[in-house]
Amino acid sequence: MAMLIRDVPNSERPRERLQREGARALSNQEIVAILLRTGTREQSALGLAGTVLSQFQTLTKLKEASLHELRAVSGIGLAKAVELSAAMELGRRVHAEQNGERMVIHSPEDAANVVMDELRTLTQEHFVALYLNTKNHVMKQHTLFIGSLNASIVHPREVFKEALRYSSASVICLHNHPSGDPTPSKEDIQVTKRLGEAGKVLGIPLLDHVIIGDRRFISLKERGFLNE
Repeated sequence: MAMLIRDVPNSERPRERLQREGARALSNQEIVAILLRTGTREQSALGLAGTVLSQFQTLTKLKEASLHELRAVSGIGLAKAVELSAAMELGRRVHAEQNGERMVIHSPEDAANVVMDELRTLTQEHFVALYLNTKNHVMKQHTLFIGSLNASIVHPREVFKEALRYSSASVICLHNHPSGDPTPSKEDIQVTKRLGEAGKVLGIPLLDHVIIGDRRFISLKERGFLNE
């Protein structure tokens, strides 16, 4: 017979342990149990959390799970799937914000690392701009477009409007290829040249356009498609 949460001594229940010892003292299973709030007739929230972690094996895989994949776990309905997905996304945003605050861009690899975990698993193309100050610190990361990249969609006006808003000294653009292959297309090259020219006119240079694949990236500046 499965142990229900009421069978666990009060002092050992996840919520009570968090209040007494702090969140860092809890295991992954206990934290997920708190997010789930309730279990099922067959198992406690703690048991259900164990099932979820067993299904996805790592927190990274849990973070990347879709609602459909979460709901495939016995005992996880839409409400619990949404709560888990929201919690994972909040953690990702905290991580991205912290990286942005301390990140200084010295190379295309530095820029790629800011967004690699976020972009490499997406099934649609996302076009992101990093807005830098005079010391190349990332002041702001902004997703500008979602969908197939082409010159009519990625308009310099939208990219540099945000640069002016944040008083940026320079801009780095990045977008992902859902195929995992970062090889630039003709559209990628066309967009890069167009944005580069606009940056020159405005005095806010486009430092690079980086294409993100699956743990790989290509710098269009290094490939010679972005003129000084």
